[in-house]
Amino acid sequence: MQESILKTARRGDAKVMNRSDLTRRLVARLKRDEAVVGGIGHTHFDLWAAGQRPQNFYMLGSMGLAAPIALGVAMAQPQRQVFALEGDGSLLMQLGALGTIAAVAPKNLAVIVWDNGAYQITGGQPTLTSDHVDLVAIARGAGLERSTWASDEAHFEALVDLALRGEGPLFICARTDNQPPAGVTERDANKIRTRFMEAMLGGSSRA
Repeated sequence: MQESILKTARRGDAKVMNRSDLTRRLVARLKRDEAVVGGIGHTHFDLWAAGQRPQNFYMLGSMGLAAPIALGVAMAQPQRQVFALEGDGSLLMQLGALGTIAAVAPKNLAVIVWDNGAYQITGGQPTLTSDHVDLVAIARGAGLERSTWASDEAHFEALVDLALRGEGPLFICARTDNQPPAGVTERDANKIRTRFMEAMLGGSSRA
């Protein structure tokens, strides 16, 4: 069953989906104080719009650090499921993090990448994934064997459920469109940090 969920497809075979919709689908499945680290720009704008959970961390101004921060949370709190949400452009700046995640191999971590082939928030300049780079192939090459493209919305939800069962580390890549985000995050770095830290200290999920 797991092997069929983790089917490997080419980027071009995956359906182009809406990032805001996928974010809402993810958040709707979170029931046990799971931590979600949202990367910069539209990635965390949609996370904010899907519901301001104290267990969400909204990255401000630091490209590519969603996965490393999520890895730290997953290592510190192995009983808590942790998700990193990242854009393709940001991940391309921190590809070394994939090898580190593979080496540590936390079962409670899933990295979800929204790949629209563009630096959308700065004007839509194309990223390398718009041409020849396949992030799933890179993740597998880095040692993350449980890496796959989400073929459609139902497959994406099945992959999230797999992550929630502690079957990580998972690397899930979804092709997304260039629609604007569903909202804009309140840009109060101290508030974001404090609320997240308090949630991590006082709201750990139980196995």
